[in-house]
This record gives sequence, C-alpha cells and structure tokens, in this order.
Amino acid sequence: MRRASAVDANQRSIVEALRRAGATVQSLAATGSGAPDLLVGYRRAAHLLEVKNPESAHAKRKAKNISGATAARQQEWRERWRGPPVVTVRTAEEALMAIGAVRPAEPECSGDGLV
Repeated sequence: MRRASAVDANQRSIVEALRRAGATVQSLAATGSGAPDLLVGYRRAAHLLEVKNPESAHAKRKAKNISGATAARQQEWRERWRGPPVVTVRTAEEALMAIGAVRPAEPECSGDGLV
C-alpha cells in the first residue's frame, strides 16, 4: 500500500511564491511512492520540486547520515523517472531559481576588481 508523504511546513510559502511569479503549481504529496512534492509549470516548461524543511527532525537526522525508507523510495522514483530532473529546494528563493523565475545573486565586486 502506498503512503502519501507529509507536507513540509515551508511548502506553503514556497507554493505562494511560485504562484506570485506566475507559475502553476500542483501538489503531488498524495501520490506517495517517492514522487516529488510539486509539479510546477512556468514559461511552458515543467519542473519537479522536492521540498525539504531544514528545521524538521527528519532533516536533522539526515544531516547525521541517518537515512530512512522515504529517502529510499524517493531515490527509486528518481531512477525510474524519464522526465525532467527533480530539484530539491528549501526556500522560496531556491524554488524560484530552480524554475528560472529569478537568477542567483551576483557576488558584489569590491573597488579593486576582486570579488
């Protein structure tokens, strides 16, 4: 039996930012089976986003190299998928960069020409 994944707390703000940028967003959380969290359409291109919350207990376990069944299902899904790559995002800014709605910030240049 497949199990739908829990929605990370930061997903709502990410979805809102994507929609403000003009993207269409479909949650795939109920799909389960390791599928990514969001299907995003922007400028006639499809993007798959996996939302991670750096403040969650799971993220803290993963930082300690403790993996679980969810991570294994996600990896299996990615290996079978033949479409666009899945991009992991943690913030609205990362999500907007992933779909091309904003560019990464340019490093500031000091007066001597060095970055």
